[in-house]
Amino acid sequence: MTTTPEAPMHASVGTLPEGVFLPLPQQNLGVEQEREVRKQELAAAFRLFARFGFSEGVAGHITARDPENPSAFWVNPFGMSFGRIRVSDLILVDHDGTLLEGRRPVNNAAFCIHSEVHRARPDVVAAVHTHSLHGKAFAALGSPLLPITQDACAFYEDHGIYSDYRGVVNDTEEGRRIGVALGDGKAVVLQNHGLLTVGASVAEAAWYFITMERSCQAQLLAMAAGEPRLIDPETARTVRDQISGALPGWFQFRPLWDQITTEEPDLFE
Repeated sequence: MTTTPEAPMHASVGTLPEGVFLPLPQQNLGVEQEREVRKQELAAAFRLFARFGFSEGVAGHITARDPENPSAFWVNPFGMSFGRIRVSDLILVDHDGTLLEGRRPVNNAAFCIHSEVHRARPDVVAAVHTHSLHGKAFAALGSPLLPITQDACAFYEDHGIYSDYRGVVNDTEEGRRIGVALGDGKAVVLQNHGLLTVGASVAEAAWYFITMERSCQAQLLAMAAGEPRLIDPETARTVRDQISGALPGWFQFRPLWDQITTEEPDLFE
């Protein structure tokens, strides 16, 4: 099990008194150590997604780029329950769909979407897509998240809309178009399909999926009750810059990491 060092929190999260420490992502890791971190965060994210009810049959996938071979990514085995995935169950697939490591096949839709997202965004380590309930409901509207809450501001002017749904993704060309719709944002709403988020770590990408799903739920509830009042653009941008980014995203995931790794340590096997 890889541990995270205690260190002063980055100034973007807040200035702390001398001698007060918070966990930070490990830096300057070797290839094997970095691979271990990414795979452990993948397994933890799948366990958490199972608890949140984000699974839907065999749909849904989270990927992490391999630190040694950036044209390959680690992903969940096709047809395996999120709630049972361990580090040793993860499979490695390259951008051509070749299984490089593992005992089970990859979901073809996962390959078609994620291979092209990773290809389009070399800065991205992880990508997340599941058929979560409120994400699906919100995606049916074909509209962006509105800045109606502090949490939703994380996505203000930082997510795209993919409106060309053509059924189950079975070709990389559609994955390429999804990558175009994502652009340089942290997320994309796949109309009539669901949500997809990305990040510089698995933890960041997973956190943004969780909070985007909840922001979709909040907007749906607010719209059902009346006409939501928007946060003004300048404030929304300020809040986005205050609460989002690689480090805040990673850190927001931390309490969930602590919970799931304590309660289900078998995920490290």
